[in-house]
Amino acid sequence: RYMRRLESKDIALNQAMIPLGSCTMKLNATAEMIPVTWPEFANMHPFAPTDQTKGYQILLEQLEQMLITCTGYDAMSLQPNAGSQGEYAGLLAIRRYHESRGDHHRTICLIPSSAHGTNPASAVMAGMSVVMVACDNHGNVDMNDLRAKVEQYSDTLAAIMVTYPSTHGVFEEEIVALCDLIHQHGGQVYVDGANLNALVGIAAPGKFGADVSHLNLHKTFCIPHGGGGPGMGPIGVGAHLAPFLPSHPISPVGSLPATNDTVSSAPFGSASILPISWVYIRLMGAEGLRLASQVAILSANYIAHRLKGHYPVLYTGKSGTVAHECIIDIRPIKEHSGISEEDIAKRLMDFGFHAPTMSFPVAGTLMIEPTESESLAELDRFCDALITIRDEIRKVETGEFDAEDNPLKNAPHTALEIASDDWSHAYTREQAVYPLPSLRSAKYWPPVNRVDNVYGDRNLVCSCPPIESYVQ
Repeated sequence: RYMRRLESKDIALNQAMIPLGSCTMKLNATAEMIPVTWPEFANMHPFAPTDQTKGYQILLEQLEQMLITCTGYDAMSLQPNAGSQGEYAGLLAIRRYHESRGDHHRTICLIPSSAHGTNPASAVMAGMSVVMVACDNHGNVDMNDLRAKVEQYSDTLAAIMVTYPSTHGVFEEEIVALCDLIHQHGGQVYVDGANLNALVGIAAPGKFGADVSHLNLHKTFCIPHGGGGPGMGPIGVGAHLAPFLPSHPISPVGSLPATNDTVSSAPFGSASILPISWVYIRLMGAEGLRLASQVAILSANYIAHRLKGHYPVLYTGKSGTVAHECIIDIRPIKEHSGISEEDIAKRLMDFGFHAPTMSFPVAGTLMIEPTESESLAELDRFCDALITIRDEIRKVETGEFDAEDNPLKNAPHTALEIASDDWSHAYTREQAVYPLPSLRSAKYWPPVNRVDNVYGDRNLVCSCPPIESYVQ
Protein backbone atom coordinates (compact mmCIF):
# COMPACT_ATOMS: atom_id res chain seq x y z
CA ARG A 1 0.00 0.00 0.00
CA TYR A 2 2.86 2.33 0.78
CA MET A 3 4.43 1.58 -2.61
CA ARG A 4 1.07 2.12 -4.30
CA ARG A 5 0.69 5.53 -2.62
CA LEU A 6 4.13 6.51 -3.87
CA GLU A 7 3.23 5.34 -7.36
CA SER A 8 0.03 7.41 -7.38
CA LYS A 9 2.07 10.56 -6.79
CA ASP A 10 4.16 9.97 -9.88
CA ILE A 11 3.28 10.51 -13.52
CA ALA A 12 4.28 7.60 -15.74
CA LEU A 13 3.52 6.11 -19.15
CA ASN A 14 0.72 4.03 -17.64
CA GLN A 15 -1.12 7.32 -17.07
CA ALA A 16 -0.05 9.74 -19.79
CA MET A 17 2.35 10.53 -22.59
CA ILE A 18 5.76 11.76 -21.47
CA PRO A 19 6.67 14.01 -24.43
CA LEU A 20 10.33 14.63 -23.56
CA GLY A 21 12.12 15.70 -26.71
CA SER A 22 15.46 13.98 -27.33
CA CYS A 23 14.74 11.47 -24.56
CA THR A 24 12.36 9.14 -26.39
CA MET A 25 10.18 7.99 -23.49
CA LYS A 26 8.46 5.16 -25.37
CA LEU A 27 6.58 2.08 -24.30
CA ASN A 28 8.61 -0.65 -22.61
CA ALA A 29 6.36 -3.66 -23.10
CA THR A 30 6.07 -6.27 -20.34
CA ALA A 31 6.91 -9.07 -22.79
CA GLU A 32 10.28 -7.41 -23.44
CA MET A 33 10.98 -6.90 -19.76
CA ILE A 34 10.19 -10.40 -18.45
CA PRO A 35 13.54 -12.06 -19.38
CA VAL A 36 15.38 -9.53 -17.20
CA THR A 37 13.82 -11.25 -14.20
CA TRP A 38 15.12 -14.70 -15.19
CA PRO A 39 18.11 -15.70 -13.05
CA GLU A 40 19.87 -17.19 -16.09
CA PHE A 41 20.33 -13.58 -17.26
CA ALA A 42 19.99 -11.52 -14.10
CA ASN A 43 22.38 -13.51 -11.91
CA MET A 44 25.11 -14.25 -14.43
CA HIS A 45 28.47 -12.94 -13.26
CA PRO A 46 30.03 -10.64 -15.90
CA PHE A 47 33.30 -12.59 -15.75
CA ALA A 48 31.82 -16.09 -15.77
CA PRO A 49 33.87 -18.45 -17.98
CA THR A 50 32.67 -18.44 -21.57
CA ASP A 51 32.03 -22.20 -21.52
CA GLN A 52 29.37 -21.48 -18.86
CA THR A 53 27.69 -18.67 -20.81
CA LYS A 54 27.10 -20.21 -24.23
CA GLY A 55 23.42 -19.25 -24.35
CA TYR A 56 24.28 -15.69 -23.35
CA GLN A 57 26.98 -15.57 -26.03
CA ILE A 58 24.43 -16.58 -28.67
CA LEU A 59 22.10 -13.77 -27.56
CA LEU A 60 24.95 -11.23 -27.67
CA GLU A 61 26.07 -12.33 -31.11
CA GLN A 62 22.52 -12.26 -32.47
CA LEU A 63 21.89 -8.82 -30.99
CA GLU A 64 25.11 -7.51 -32.54
CA GLN A 65 24.00 -8.79 -35.95
CA MET A 66 20.54 -7.29 -35.52
CA LEU A 67 22.05 -3.89 -34.72
CA ILE A 68 24.51 -4.18 -37.62
CA THR A 69 21.57 -4.80 -39.94
CA CYS A 70 19.68 -1.82 -38.50
CA THR A 71 22.60 0.59 -38.86
CA GLY A 72 24.52 -0.59 -41.92
CA TYR A 73 27.82 -0.79 -40.04
CA ASP A 74 30.31 -3.65 -40.24
CA ALA A 75 30.98 -4.30 -36.54
CA MET A 76 29.38 -3.60 -33.18
CA SER A 77 30.59 -3.24 -29.59
CA LEU A 78 28.14 -3.91 -26.76
CA GLN A 79 30.47 -2.67 -24.05
CA PRO A 80 29.49 1.02 -23.52
CA ASN A 81 27.07 1.42 -20.64
CA ALA A 82 25.45 4.66 -21.85
CA GLY A 83 25.23 6.97 -24.81
CA SER A 84 27.94 9.13 -23.31
CA GLN A 85 30.22 6.10 -22.94
CA GLY A 86 29.40 5.16 -26.53
CA GLU A 87 30.51 8.61 -27.69
CA TYR A 88 33.74 8.24 -25.74
CA ALA A 89 34.39 4.74 -27.12
CA GLY A 90 33.68 5.84 -30.69
CA LEU A 91 36.00 8.83 -30.45
CA LEU A 92 38.73 6.68 -28.93
CA ALA A 93 38.39 4.31 -31.90
CA ILE A 94 38.78 7.28 -34.25
CA ARG A 95 41.83 8.50 -32.34
CA ARG A 96 43.47 5.05 -32.38
CA TYR A 97 42.72 4.76 -36.09
CA HIS A 98 44.51 8.03 -36.83
CA GLU A 99 47.43 7.05 -34.61
CA SER A 100 47.76 3.69 -36.39
CA ARG A 101 48.31 5.65 -39.61
CA GLY A 102 50.88 7.97 -38.01
CA ASP A 103 48.42 10.88 -37.91
CA HIS A 104 49.00 11.78 -34.27
CA HIS A 105 48.46 15.44 -35.13
CA ARG A 106 44.79 14.92 -36.07
CA THR A 107 43.12 16.17 -32.90
CA ILE A 108 40.42 18.63 -34.05
CA CYS A 109 36.78 17.59 -33.58
CA LEU A 110 34.17 19.73 -35.32
CA ILE A 111 30.82 19.91 -33.49
CA PRO A 112 27.69 21.80 -34.67
CA SER A 113 26.10 24.29 -32.28
CA SER A 114 22.99 22.06 -32.18
CA ALA A 115 24.89 19.18 -30.59
CA HIS A 116 24.11 17.38 -27.35
CA GLY A 117 26.18 18.69 -24.47
CA THR A 118 27.82 15.30 -24.12
CA ASN A 119 29.43 15.64 -27.58
CA PRO A 120 32.04 18.30 -26.73
CA ALA A 121 32.61 16.72 -23.32
CA SER A 122 33.31 13.33 -24.91
CA ALA A 123 35.65 14.88 -27.48
CA VAL A 124 37.70 16.58 -24.78
CA MET A 125 37.86 13.36 -22.73
CA ALA A 126 39.14 11.55 -25.83
CA GLY A 127 41.99 14.04 -26.11
CA MET A 128 40.56 16.16 -28.92
CA SER A 129 40.11 19.92 -29.27
CA VAL A 130 36.59 21.14 -30.03
CA VAL A 131 35.77 23.63 -32.80
CA MET A 132 32.12 24.69 -33.11
CA VAL A 133 30.28 24.88 -36.44
CA ALA A 134 27.30 27.20 -36.92
CA CYS A 135 23.77 26.15 -37.88
CA ASP A 136 21.53 27.86 -40.43
CA ASN A 137 18.01 29.25 -39.91
CA HIS A 138 16.47 25.83 -40.61
CA GLY A 139 18.50 24.14 -37.87
CA ASN A 140 20.88 22.38 -40.28
CA VAL A 141 24.66 22.53 -40.14
CA ASP A 142 25.76 25.70 -41.96
CA MET A 143 27.63 24.14 -44.87
CA ASN A 144 29.46 27.36 -45.72
CA ASP A 145 30.81 27.62 -42.19
CA LEU A 146 31.65 23.91 -42.26
CA ARG A 147 33.63 24.28 -45.50
CA ALA A 148 35.55 27.18 -44.01
CA LYS A 149 36.36 25.23 -40.82
CA VAL A 150 37.35 22.11 -42.77
CA GLU A 151 39.74 24.13 -44.94
CA GLN A 152 41.17 25.87 -41.88
CA TYR A 153 41.81 22.63 -39.99
CA SER A 154 42.37 20.28 -42.93
CA ASP A 155 45.76 19.03 -41.73
CA THR A 156 44.63 18.46 -38.12
CA LEU A 157 41.00 17.35 -38.62
CA ALA A 158 40.18 14.17 -36.69
CA ALA A 159 36.39 14.00 -36.82
CA ILE A 160 33.04 15.68 -36.88
CA MET A 161 30.25 14.78 -34.48
CA VAL A 162 26.84 15.36 -36.03
CA THR A 163 23.41 14.26 -34.82
CA TYR A 164 21.10 12.93 -37.55
CA PRO A 165 18.31 13.80 -37.48
CA SER A 166 19.53 16.84 -35.61
CA THR A 167 18.72 17.88 -32.07
CA HIS A 168 16.74 20.68 -33.68
CA GLY A 169 14.28 18.05 -34.89
CA VAL A 170 15.09 18.19 -38.60
CA PHE A 171 16.88 15.90 -41.03
CA GLU A 172 20.22 17.36 -42.11
CA GLU A 173 19.55 17.82 -45.82
CA GLU A 174 23.24 17.81 -46.74
CA ILE A 175 24.28 14.84 -44.61
CA VAL A 176 25.81 12.88 -47.51
CA ALA A 177 27.72 15.92 -48.76
CA LEU A 178 28.83 16.59 -45.18
CA CYS A 179 30.26 13.08 -44.83
CA ASP A 180 32.04 13.34 -48.19
CA LEU A 181 33.55 16.71 -47.27
CA ILE A 182 34.98 15.42 -43.99
CA HIS A 183 36.45 12.33 -45.67
CA GLN A 184 38.07 14.45 -48.38
CA HIS A 185 40.02 16.22 -45.65
CA GLY A 186 41.10 13.06 -43.84
CA GLY A 187 38.54 13.14 -41.01
CA GLN A 188 36.07 10.61 -39.69
CA VAL A 189 32.31 11.10 -39.29
CA TYR A 190 30.71 10.36 -35.94
CA VAL A 191 26.90 10.33 -36.27
CA ASP A 192 25.33 10.66 -32.83
CA GLY A 193 22.69 7.94 -32.69
CA ALA A 194 20.53 9.68 -30.10
CA ASN A 195 17.74 10.07 -32.65
CA LEU A 196 18.14 6.74 -34.41
CA ASN A 197 14.49 6.00 -33.66
CA ALA A 198 13.68 8.19 -36.68
CA LEU A 199 16.00 6.19 -38.95
CA VAL A 200 15.67 2.46 -38.23
CA GLY A 201 14.37 0.70 -41.30
CA ILE A 202 14.49 3.90 -43.37
CA ALA A 203 18.13 4.98 -43.55
CA ALA A 204 21.37 3.46 -42.26
CA PRO A 205 24.24 5.70 -41.04
CA GLY A 206 26.79 3.12 -42.13
CA LYS A 207 25.43 3.37 -45.69
CA PHE A 208 25.18 7.16 -46.13
CA GLY A 209 28.75 7.93 -45.10
CA ALA A 210 29.12 7.71 -41.32
CA ASP A 211 32.07 5.87 -39.79
CA VAL A 212 30.79 5.34 -36.25
CA SER A 213 27.62 5.83 -34.21
CA HIS A 214 26.45 5.01 -30.74
CA LEU A 215 22.99 3.52 -30.35
CA ASN A 216 20.91 4.30 -27.28
CA LEU A 217 19.36 0.93 -26.51
CA HIS A 218 17.64 2.66 -23.60
CA LYS A 219 15.79 4.80 -26.13
CA THR A 220 15.45 3.49 -29.67
CA PHE A 221 15.46 -0.19 -28.69
CA CYS A 222 13.16 0.02 -25.67
CA ILE A 223 15.37 -0.51 -22.63
CA PRO A 224 13.68 1.79 -20.09
CA HIS A 225 15.53 4.83 -18.89
CA GLY A 226 15.04 7.88 -16.73
CA GLY A 227 16.29 8.67 -13.26
CA GLY A 228 19.84 7.83 -14.26
CA GLY A 229 19.57 4.43 -15.89
CA PRO A 230 19.97 1.69 -16.72
CA GLY A 231 21.44 2.55 -20.07
CA MET A 232 23.31 0.95 -22.93
CA GLY A 233 25.16 2.78 -25.69
CA PRO A 234 26.73 0.23 -28.08
CA ILE A 235 28.72 1.59 -30.99
CA GLY A 236 28.61 0.51 -34.61
CA VAL A 237 31.66 1.13 -36.79
CA GLY A 238 32.92 0.68 -40.32
CA ALA A 239 35.37 -2.15 -41.01
CA HIS A 240 38.39 0.18 -40.79
CA LEU A 241 37.52 1.09 -37.18
CA ALA A 242 36.60 -2.44 -36.05
CA PRO A 243 40.16 -3.29 -34.83
CA PHE A 244 39.92 -0.38 -32.37
CA LEU A 245 36.68 -1.32 -30.61
CA PRO A 246 36.73 -1.67 -26.80
CA SER A 247 38.08 -4.89 -25.34
CA HIS A 248 38.86 -5.95 -21.78
CA PRO A 249 42.10 -6.92 -19.97
CA ILE A 250 40.36 -9.62 -17.91
CA SER A 251 38.06 -11.02 -20.55
CA PRO A 252 39.01 -9.97 -24.11
CA VAL A 253 36.09 -9.39 -26.47
CA GLY A 254 36.15 -11.72 -29.48
CA SER A 255 39.44 -11.50 -31.32
CA LEU A 256 40.17 -7.94 -30.14
CA PRO A 257 43.46 -7.41 -28.26
CA ALA A 258 43.12 -7.18 -24.50
CA THR A 259 45.15 -3.96 -24.69
CA ASN A 260 42.42 -2.08 -26.59
CA ASP A 261 40.68 0.74 -24.76
CA THR A 262 38.21 -0.31 -22.06
CA VAL A 263 35.26 1.98 -21.33
CA SER A 264 33.23 -0.16 -18.94
CA SER A 265 34.07 -2.38 -15.98
CA ALA A 266 32.59 -5.43 -17.71
CA PRO A 267 33.29 -6.64 -21.27
CA PHE A 268 29.62 -6.39 -22.32
CA GLY A 269 28.52 -3.48 -20.13
CA SER A 270 25.16 -4.02 -18.47
CA ALA A 271 24.57 -7.30 -20.28
CA SER A 272 21.70 -8.31 -17.99
CA ILE A 273 19.39 -5.80 -19.68
CA LEU A 274 20.33 -6.67 -23.28
CA PRO A 275 17.54 -9.31 -23.56
CA ILE A 276 15.06 -6.39 -23.62
CA SER A 277 16.35 -5.09 -26.95
CA TRP A 278 16.77 -8.62 -28.32
CA VAL A 279 13.12 -9.38 -27.60
CA TYR A 280 11.97 -5.98 -28.95
CA ILE A 281 13.74 -6.45 -32.28
CA ARG A 282 12.63 -10.10 -32.65
CA LEU A 283 9.01 -9.20 -31.89
CA MET A 284 8.94 -6.17 -34.19
CA GLY A 285 10.76 -7.65 -37.16
CA ALA A 286 12.06 -5.56 -40.05
CA GLU A 287 8.64 -4.26 -41.08
CA GLY A 288 7.66 -3.44 -37.51
CA LEU A 289 10.86 -1.48 -36.88
CA ARG A 290 10.37 0.50 -40.06
CA LEU A 291 6.74 1.21 -39.18
CA ALA A 292 7.79 2.41 -35.71
CA SER A 293 10.16 4.96 -37.27
CA GLN A 294 7.51 6.10 -39.74
CA VAL A 295 4.83 6.51 -37.08
CA ALA A 296 7.23 8.41 -34.79
CA ILE A 297 7.90 10.90 -37.60
CA LEU A 298 4.20 11.09 -38.47
CA SER A 299 3.23 11.72 -34.83
CA ALA A 300 5.72 14.56 -34.47
CA ASN A 301 4.50 16.20 -37.65
CA TYR A 302 0.88 15.80 -36.54
CA ILE A 303 1.62 17.65 -33.31
CA ALA A 304 3.60 20.35 -35.13
CA HIS A 305 0.72 20.81 -37.58
CA ARG A 306 -1.91 21.11 -34.84
CA LEU A 307 0.14 23.52 -32.75
CA LYS A 308 1.65 25.77 -35.42
CA GLY A 309 -1.36 28.13 -35.41
CA HIS A 310 -0.91 28.64 -31.66
CA TYR A 311 2.85 28.40 -31.08
CA PRO A 312 5.73 29.13 -33.47
CA VAL A 313 7.46 25.90 -34.54
CA LEU A 314 11.11 26.89 -34.39
CA TYR A 315 12.75 24.62 -36.96
CA THR A 316 11.38 22.83 -39.99
CA GLY A 317 12.89 21.48 -43.16
CA LYS A 318 12.41 23.26 -46.47
CA SER A 319 9.23 21.26 -46.97
CA GLY A 320 7.83 22.63 -43.71
CA THR A 321 8.05 19.29 -41.92
CA VAL A 322 9.96 18.11 -38.85
CA ALA A 323 11.66 14.82 -38.05
CA HIS A 324 10.80 12.85 -34.90
CA GLU A 325 10.35 15.86 -32.61
CA CYS A 326 9.38 19.51 -32.85
CA ILE A 327 10.43 22.62 -30.94
CA ILE A 328 7.85 25.27 -30.07
CA ASP A 329 9.20 28.73 -29.35
CA ILE A 330 7.92 30.35 -26.15
CA ARG A 331 10.20 33.41 -26.28
CA PRO A 332 7.82 35.70 -28.23
CA ILE A 333 4.93 34.56 -25.99
CA LYS A 334 6.93 35.41 -22.88
CA GLU A 335 7.82 38.81 -24.32
CA HIS A 336 4.14 39.70 -24.83
CA SER A 337 2.55 38.02 -21.82
CA GLY A 338 5.22 37.36 -19.20
CA ILE A 339 4.30 33.65 -19.31
CA SER A 340 7.44 31.53 -19.57
CA GLU A 341 8.20 28.02 -20.76
CA GLU A 342 8.39 27.01 -17.10
CA ASP A 343 4.89 28.34 -16.44
CA ILE A 344 3.59 26.20 -19.32
CA ALA A 345 5.53 23.18 -18.05
CA LYS A 346 4.01 23.55 -14.58
CA ARG A 347 0.52 24.14 -15.98
CA LEU A 348 0.70 20.91 -18.00
CA MET A 349 0.75 19.06 -14.66
CA ASP A 350 -2.83 20.24 -14.06
CA PHE A 351 -3.75 18.59 -17.37
CA GLY A 352 -2.06 15.34 -16.30
CA PHE A 353 1.04 15.61 -18.49
CA HIS A 354 4.74 15.55 -17.89
CA ALA A 355 6.26 18.59 -19.56
CA PRO A 356 8.29 18.36 -22.78
CA THR A 357 12.03 19.04 -22.62
CA MET A 358 12.45 22.64 -21.52
CA SER A 359 15.04 25.10 -22.90
CA PHE A 360 17.09 22.48 -24.76
CA PRO A 361 18.68 22.79 -27.23
CA VAL A 362 17.38 26.38 -27.41
CA ALA A 363 16.65 28.46 -24.31
CA GLY A 364 13.03 29.52 -23.95
CA THR A 365 11.58 26.62 -25.93
CA LEU A 366 9.79 23.31 -25.41
CA MET A 367 10.93 20.26 -27.39
CA ILE A 368 8.20 17.66 -27.94
CA GLU A 369 8.75 14.03 -28.95
CA PRO A 370 5.63 11.81 -29.04
CA THR A 371 7.38 8.58 -30.24
CA GLU A 372 5.44 5.85 -32.03
CA SER A 373 3.94 4.52 -28.79
CA GLU A 374 1.10 7.00 -28.45
CA SER A 375 -2.37 6.70 -29.95
CA LEU A 376 -3.99 9.47 -31.97
CA ALA A 377 -6.37 10.06 -29.05
CA GLU A 378 -3.45 10.71 -26.71
CA LEU A 379 -1.76 13.02 -29.21
CA ASP A 380 -5.01 14.98 -29.49
CA ARG A 381 -5.37 15.11 -25.70
CA PHE A 382 -1.87 16.57 -25.44
CA CYS A 383 -2.48 19.09 -28.24
CA ASP A 384 -5.82 20.08 -26.66
CA ALA A 385 -3.98 20.78 -23.41
CA LEU A 386 -1.37 23.01 -25.07
CA ILE A 387 -4.01 24.83 -27.14
CA THR A 388 -6.10 25.45 -24.00
CA ILE A 389 -2.98 26.76 -22.25
CA ARG A 390 -2.40 29.11 -25.19
CA ASP A 391 -5.95 30.41 -24.76
CA GLU A 392 -5.20 31.03 -21.07
CA ILE A 393 -2.10 32.95 -22.09
CA ARG A 394 -4.22 35.12 -24.39
CA LYS A 395 -6.42 35.95 -21.42
CA VAL A 396 -3.30 37.16 -19.62
CA GLU A 397 -2.35 39.21 -22.70
CA THR A 398 -5.80 40.83 -22.86
CA GLY A 399 -6.03 41.47 -19.10
CA GLU A 400 -8.84 38.98 -18.44
CA PHE A 401 -6.41 37.11 -16.19
CA ASP A 402 -4.15 39.02 -13.82
CA ALA A 403 -0.50 39.07 -14.92
CA GLU A 404 0.62 37.34 -11.69
CA ASP A 405 -2.50 35.76 -10.22
CA ASN A 406 -3.48 33.39 -13.01
CA PRO A 407 -3.72 29.60 -13.48
CA LEU A 408 -0.30 29.44 -15.19
CA LYS A 409 1.76 31.37 -12.67
CA ASN A 410 0.19 29.42 -9.79
CA ALA A 411 0.31 25.98 -11.40
CA PRO A 412 0.21 23.20 -10.46
CA HIS A 413 -2.85 23.09 -8.19
CA THR A 414 -3.16 20.34 -5.59
CA ALA A 415 -6.31 18.70 -4.22
CA LEU A 416 -5.49 20.11 -0.80
CA GLU A 417 -5.37 23.62 -2.19
CA ILE A 418 -8.66 23.24 -4.06
CA ALA A 419 -10.41 21.77 -0.99
CA SER A 420 -9.21 24.56 1.28
CA ASP A 421 -11.67 27.21 2.55
CA ASP A 422 -9.00 29.79 1.77
CA TRP A 423 -9.20 30.43 -1.99
CA SER A 424 -7.95 33.93 -2.76
CA HIS A 425 -7.24 33.67 -6.49
CA ALA A 426 -9.05 35.79 -9.07
CA TYR A 427 -9.88 32.73 -11.16
CA THR A 428 -12.17 29.89 -10.11
CA ARG A 429 -11.31 26.51 -8.69
CA GLU A 430 -12.86 24.93 -11.78
CA GLN A 431 -10.54 26.93 -14.07
CA ALA A 432 -7.62 25.76 -11.96
CA VAL A 433 -8.15 22.01 -12.01
CA TYR A 434 -10.71 21.25 -14.75
CA PRO A 435 -9.62 23.43 -17.69
CA LEU A 436 -10.84 20.67 -20.05
CA PRO A 437 -14.07 18.65 -19.58
CA SER A 438 -12.20 15.37 -20.17
CA LEU A 439 -10.28 15.89 -16.92
CA ARG A 440 -13.45 15.30 -14.89
CA SER A 441 -13.36 11.59 -15.64
CA ALA A 442 -9.58 11.11 -15.49
CA LYS A 443 -7.76 13.56 -13.24
CA TYR A 444 -4.13 13.35 -12.11
CA TRP A 445 -3.58 15.34 -8.95
CA PRO A 446 -0.08 16.81 -8.52
CA PRO A 447 1.11 15.95 -5.00
CA VAL A 448 2.78 19.32 -4.32
CA ASN A 449 2.45 22.92 -5.43
CA ARG A 450 5.06 24.66 -7.55
CA VAL A 451 8.65 24.03 -6.60
CA ASP A 452 11.32 26.63 -7.35
CA ASN A 453 13.59 24.43 -9.45
CA VAL A 454 16.60 26.75 -9.48
CA TYR A 455 16.45 27.45 -5.74
CA GLY A 456 16.25 23.74 -5.01
CA ASP A 457 19.25 23.01 -7.21
CA ARG A 458 21.38 25.70 -5.57
CA ASN A 459 20.34 25.27 -1.93
CA LEU A 460 20.82 21.70 -0.81
CA VAL A 461 19.13 20.65 2.42
CA CYS A 462 19.95 17.40 4.16
CA SER A 463 16.79 15.49 5.10
CA CYS A 464 18.64 12.71 6.92
CA PRO A 465 17.69 12.09 10.58
CA PRO A 466 20.20 13.69 12.96
CA ILE A 467 22.88 11.36 14.29
CA GLU A 468 21.49 11.85 17.82
CA SER A 469 18.28 10.04 16.84
CA TYR A 470 20.25 6.83 16.32
CA VAL A 471 21.76 7.14 19.79
CA GLN A 472 18.31 7.44 21.32
